[in-house]
Amino acid sequence: MMSLLMGSVTLLAVAGSCSQAVSEPASPVAETVLATGKAIVVRPGIEVLAENGFKQLQGKRVGLITNPTGVDNNLRSTIDILAEAPGVRLTALFAPEHGVRGDYVAGASVANDVDKKTGVPVYSLHGRTKKPTPEMLRNVDILVYDIQDIGCRSYTFISTMGLAMEAAANAGKEFMVLDRPNPLGGVRVEGNLVEKGRESFVGQYPIPYIYGLTPGELAEYLNNEGLLGAGVSVDLTVIPMDGWQRNMTFSQTGMPWVLPSPHIPTTDAALLYPATGIMGELSYVSIGVGYTLPFSLAAAPWIDAQKLSERLNDIGIPGIEFRPIYYKPFYGQFKNENVAGVQVYIRDAANAPLSIIQFYVMQELASMYPSHKAFATATPSRVRMFDQVCGSAKVRQFFTKRYKVDDMIDFWDQDARQFKEKSSKYYIYNDPDI
Repeated sequence: MMSLLMGSVTLLAVAGSCSQAVSEPASPVAETVLATGKAIVVRPGIEVLAENGFKQLQGKRVGLITNPTGVDNNLRSTIDILAEAPGVRLTALFAPEHGVRGDYVAGASVANDVDKKTGVPVYSLHGRTKKPTPEMLRNVDILVYDIQDIGCRSYTFISTMGLAMEAAANAGKEFMVLDRPNPLGGVRVEGNLVEKGRESFVGQYPIPYIYGLTPGELAEYLNNEGLLGAGVSVDLTVIPMDGWQRNMTFSQTGMPWVLPSPHIPTTDAALLYPATGIMGELSYVSIGVGYTLPFSLAAAPWIDAQKLSERLNDIGIPGIEFRPIYYKPFYGQFKNENVAGVQVYIRDAANAPLSIIQFYVMQELASMYPSHKAFATATPSRVRMFDQVCGSAKVRQFFTKRYKVDDMIDFWDQDARQFKEKSSKYYIYNDPDI
């Protein structure tokens, strides 16, 4: 995430894989300029697919898994692009959390429907079933996935992708990923793997909490490492981006940001989601959801903001600073109550250890307020969700011995290096200086 490097992308072929490596002749980076005056450096997979005349979809019945983030750099929906693409038959839409057009709130069950604009049937993947059924796939030859992820394991879209890959494999259908950037970059890897038996929709596969892969790279990893259900493998094609490199922040791509869910309105929120989201599962402090700074805060009515800020800054977390903040949430935790706490500032994104920030916050609060320790009032369901998001009960067990980061950080970091080495062979995008 340090410098803006420009260049073409080559998709690496994986030996022994049943997947297809699609590498189109690279064209110069488009000179398109957004209304803001920012030049577009990166073109997402949907634009690369359109440029080659949709040749991988010609004559096929297409089922599209997408949401409002599936757009080109002119903010045109992939739904509408494929519906009008010559030689392409868009026969089904599949709705993840929030729906294909973004008209469902967080956590709401999505209903089967018909897309008003295109008339294409919409099948829910966030209701009674989270995996396409054989009946849903009856009129489909290939499933296409185009969703902007945020690079964090507990964000449910990658679980949707993996389960859809399994369904396609079982039904003998093809699968395609239209690739998009990882807003956390392709270098950062943090957190332990999900333990066997701890799988859930917020931790479907044994990958770290921050996994450092694009959706297309993650699909290759799951497919070729035998991590899909029953070890099945799908006929996979990845359409790569043009111009993306592993150390890019999203703002360096020049691409427009479309919020992937209501509480990720900005790229800053995406960057801070893994810094506070696990702590937020316990509902004992406000993390800014319900205020104007989602995932950026840690506050409660009983906190001395100035003291907490000083203590956290004294720890010296690389690339991170805290400031006191006072506010009144509009909804959610502590609605209409005056709260005080800290706002998290990322000064050096490349070197900041994001996911550990919340554990330092819980550590300092436990020391300052022994009666307000993180798990003191947590319900069993909140504890269970915390463990699911962490992928293991051991994170909680180690941490609550003394409420010290030192007691859990070795376990938290134990898998990161090995995963990075193992997953690197599936990199589609490589930088010369990484």
